[in-house]
Amino acid sequence: MRGSVLAVVAVLLCATCRLGCAFIDGLVPNGNFELGPKPSDMKGTVVIGKYAIPKWEISGFVEYIKSGQKQGDMLLVVPEGAFAVRLGNEASIKQRLRVQKGMYYSITFSAARTCAQEEKLNISVAPDSGVLPMQTLYSSNGWDSYAWAFQAELDVAEIVIHNPGVEEDPACGPLIDSIAIRALYPPKATNKNLLKNGGFEEGPYIFQNTSWGVLIPPNIEDDHSPLPGWMVESLKAVKYIDSAHFSVPGGYRAIELVAGKESAIAQVARTIPGKTYTLFFAVGDASNSCEGSMIVEAFAGRDTIKVPYESKGKGGFKRAVLRFKAVSTRTRIMFYSTFYTMRSDDFSSLCGPVVDDVVLLSVRNPRLM
Repeated sequence: MRGSVLAVVAVLLCATCRLGCAFIDGLVPNGNFELGPKPSDMKGTVVIGKYAIPKWEISGFVEYIKSGQKQGDMLLVVPEGAFAVRLGNEASIKQRLRVQKGMYYSITFSAARTCAQEEKLNISVAPDSGVLPMQTLYSSNGWDSYAWAFQAELDVAEIVIHNPGVEEDPACGPLIDSIAIRALYPPKATNKNLLKNGGFEEGPYIFQNTSWGVLIPPNIEDDHSPLPGWMVESLKAVKYIDSAHFSVPGGYRAIELVAGKESAIAQVARTIPGKTYTLFFAVGDASNSCEGSMIVEAFAGRDTIKVPYESKGKGGFKRAVLRFKAVSTRTRIMFYSTFYTMRSDDFSSLCGPVVDDVVLLSVRNPRLM
C-alpha cells in the first residue's frame, strides 16, 4: 500500500517539477560507485579531477577502491558491487539532488573503518550537519550502514560526506559505499496510540541485498531523526531492522538494542497529570543468533519495568505492559537493554533484544481494571 502511494507521489512530483523529479526512495545516482573514473583520471588508486567520478564532485585525497584490493596485509572489502571510495584526510564527496522543499529525508550509507582508530564522518545538507562516530564496529563483516536525516530547506539538497580526520597516512580514512535516500512521512499521535511511529514502520532506507540492518547513530534528536518520533539518547547506536532479514514482532520494521544501557531510544508523549496510562510493547530477538538472557528496561516518567526474555537466537517475542500515573504534561518513554550481548555465531558482533509495537493509551476508568 505504501509503495503504491509513493509511486503516485513520485509521478505527481515529476509532472510538476521543471528541472527534474524530486527524489523519493533508493540509491542516489551512482550511489554504489560502480561507474568509475577514466584511467586518465587515476594515479594508482587516487582519483585525479574534481568531477572524475560520474555524478559526484570530490575534493581532497579520494581513492577508488576495488573489492579485494590489499593495503599492506589488510584486505579491503566492498559491501555491494565491486567498487567503493575511500576518503583520506579532509576529503569529501558531494552530490546535488532534487528534493521537495520542507520534506524530511533520511540518508543511508555503508561505511567501513580502515587503518585509523578514531575515524568519524561529517555528513551535511546545509544548514544541517552531524558527526557520526565510527569507533565501534557493530558487525563482523567490517561494514556498517548508518542513517542520518535532514529537512529540505530548498528544492535542491547538496549532500556532503566529509572525513574530518587528520592521520599521518592520508589514506587512513573510511571506505564509503551504497548511498541512498528516502523521503520520510512523520506519523502523528492518534487516539489509538499517543506515541508517534510506535511500530517503527517509518524509518531510513534499508538496502535489500544487505543483512546487517541500519544503525541510527547516538545523540539523535527527534527534530531530525531518521526514525521519526524517536530520539537516540545514548552513547551508542541502535539498529533498525526489517522483516526481510530478521525476525520482527509486528509489521515490517523494529529496533534492536545492540549496546546494553548505552543503546537507548526515547520519545516524549503529551499526558495529563494525575491520569492513568498503559504502555504496551513487545520484546523479542531478531533471529540472528543473539542468544542468552536478556532484559529490556522500559521507563515512563518515574515508573519502570524490567522485562526478561530468554533468547534462543531463533526469533520469537513476548508482550509486556507498564501502567503508570502521569505526573506532568509531558512524559518521557524510554527503552534500553540491561546487558551487552554478542552473537553466538561469531562472538564479535554486538546484538541485543528487539523492541516493537509500542503503544501508549490512557485508561478511562482505572478502577475497573
